[in-house]
Amino acid sequence: MSLKLIKQALNGKRPLSRMWRHHDLKESYDVVIIGGGGHGLACAYYLAKEHGITNVAVAEKHYIGAGGSGRNTAIVRSNYLTPAGVRFYDESLKLYEQMSVEFDFNVMLSQRGHLTLAHSDGAMRTMRRRAEVNLLEGGESSVIGPDKIKKLCPPLDVSDHPRYPILGALYHPRGGIMRHDAVVWGYAHHADRMGVHIHQLTEATGIEVQNGKVTGVQTNRGFIKTGMVHNATAGWSSIIADMAGVKLPITTYPLQALVTEPLKPFLDVVIVSGSLHVYISQSDRGELVMGASVDPYASYSMRGSLGFTEGLAGHMLELFPSLSHVRVMRQWAGLCDMTPDYSQIMGFTPVEGFVVDVGWGTYGFKATPSAGKRMAELIATNETPEMIRPFRLARFYENDPVGEKGAASVEK
Repeated sequence: MSLKLIKQALNGKRPLSRMWRHHDLKESYDVVIIGGGGHGLACAYYLAKEHGITNVAVAEKHYIGAGGSGRNTAIVRSNYLTPAGVRFYDESLKLYEQMSVEFDFNVMLSQRGHLTLAHSDGAMRTMRRRAEVNLLEGGESSVIGPDKIKKLCPPLDVSDHPRYPILGALYHPRGGIMRHDAVVWGYAHHADRMGVHIHQLTEATGIEVQNGKVTGVQTNRGFIKTGMVHNATAGWSSIIADMAGVKLPITTYPLQALVTEPLKPFLDVVIVSGSLHVYISQSDRGELVMGASVDPYASYSMRGSLGFTEGLAGHMLELFPSLSHVRVMRQWAGLCDMTPDYSQIMGFTPVEGFVVDVGWGTYGFKATPSAGKRMAELIATNETPEMIRPFRLARFYENDPVGEKGAASVEK
């Protein structure tokens, strides 16, 4: 247990300080980060911690973590398909593993293991390929059969009775879940303590560009002079880019999820079906957290739908017949920015001083630490780190995609 938590418990009379403070909007900042989710706050944190750049504003139009950072299903993993993807997400997972100690703040990481199920010969070939790529890049993934799957998850139906029998799975022991709110709060708290200004209820309404270079950001609270704007938004990333005159190959789709009533703990691993496009984990409170594929239409809607619930329930009951009487408690949706190759876009754009960390689809939360660290490095050095060079915007017209569709269990 954190020593700080013990001290706070024993000293009940002293009021706790605010996690982050409110500031008046300054006339100018060295860097303005649009988007107060995990990625934007992580970038601000690493700018201050590793590069000494503290004259930074994080502008969030709602409250911090209101977007994808607070609407995801909190799964972390690094078992991707491409070498570039595995390297990037493995670095992110390592940073997550150190986070509670670094922040002296419990981010509730639970590395319970991650199983991606395969229901066909084609899916098994993809799992073997992913396992080999992971091993070559120093990861820890392997293909296992139904017997071992049953030992790891006894309630799972591994018989030949379901319509899509389980032939095997990609097992990733370091995968798991963690508290997404804690990650956002931790980055916000420590960035604030190092001098970063976090501005909630501050919406970017325009980006001023002169002679191909950024000169400032217009917000609902006033104009900010700056020579560096970082687009770290999800759902509205293409809208923000349009303000700077940058076109992004991104289409936005809703992604829905739900939780059930609390149950006694029985699910010790994260289960993902690569063919059924569903996933499930059990929270510390006993709720089953479930999700499925992105909605089949582009939209900015974040409403739940009956069709999603029916489809998800049907596939889940194929995997876990014993859940037939479990009640759904609540349902929500978030927005996923999908690129043509299912990989993110990171780095410089044709407009000088306008950089992006966007297009994460369903991968954004997993990537938070490394995305923030590498974008901070890019901003501070004005050079693209090798770790994120494959994800540059220019890859789309250089015919150099980073195809991660095979690792996306919820792709369109």
